[in-house]
Amino acid sequence: MADEKAAAPAAKPQTAAAKKRNWKSLTFAKVYIQCSFNNTIVSLTDDRGDVLAWASAGGSGFRGTKKGTPFAAGVTAGKVAKRALELGVKQIAVFIKGPGPGRETAVRSLGNSGLIVVALKDVTPLPHNGCRPPKARRV
Repeated sequence: MADEKAAAPAAKPQTAAAKKRNWKSLTFAKVYIQCSFNNTIVSLTDDRGDVLAWASAGGSGFRGTKKGTPFAAGVTAGKVAKRALELGVKQIAVFIKGPGPGRETAVRSLGNSGLIVVALKDVTPLPHNGCRPPKARRV
């Protein structure tokens, strides 16, 4: 009985490095820019929507009101663009959401880093008729 257990190979637990996929064959990706007045978040995904890399203005070293600036958005997009080039991405489609001040700067930063922007779309949600207004105030 002890010999049977010794003969069976022990199952090795998978490490994070073993699970990591190889994205080197990736040439096209989607970039989602979520731009609010307080922060900018940039996500790089493959065409299925799996996130490959992301960065935020807060994670890029900006704190407080500086997170909402166009400069912070440009630096954040530059970090994601650098990672995209490491993964072998050459062309990107950009989807921008939100009214923040760093919208244009983030897209310019992606284009200036060597990535080719093939599509640019604004996906900011717009209310069709909005919420119901509060009832009239009685004084």
